[in-house]
Amino acid sequence: MKKVGIVMGSDSDLPVIRKATDMLNSLDIPYEVHVYSAHRTPEQARNFAVTARSHGFGVLIAAAGMAAHLAGAIAANTTLPVIGIPCQGSCMDGLDALLSTVQMPSGIPVATVAVNGGANAALLAAQILAVEDTALASRLDDKRRRDAEAVLAKDAKIADQL
Repeated sequence: MKKVGIVMGSDSDLPVIRKATDMLNSLDIPYEVHVYSAHRTPEQARNFAVTARSHGFGVLIAAAGMAAHLAGAIAANTTLPVIGIPCQGSCMDGLDALLSTVQMPSGIPVATVAVNGGANAALLAAQILAVEDTALASRLDDKRRRDAEAVLAKDAKIADQL
């Protein structure tokens, strides 16, 4: 199975990344996590992206706040799918990171999830990998079924209360 590569711009993004790693763990998807900054360690970030395919990665996740150029910097250096997670910073509630992540120039796509959307980034990565992995596709189907059952159980509980 291909791995998911996860890069965060700062260790302060770890709570968001934990949501992603928890989801990947629940789906038995291997991953690696690194801290590389688009601005402070650009060579390391570039090298990670350039060599990702040869190191067995099938999709990359990049999380950053504020200027949030990391996902774009990663995407500029690979043709693997890149999923950006804009992280909430100390100002603008993450809107600055969201706009920096989603507004990519033509030719360098970055799939973008919600601000602090680590779980959805992992699920999107899983769906991308599941295109060629039927066992993973089955695990995703099972998760969707369990999630639907949980909602219906909550519906029944509310109906009983009211």
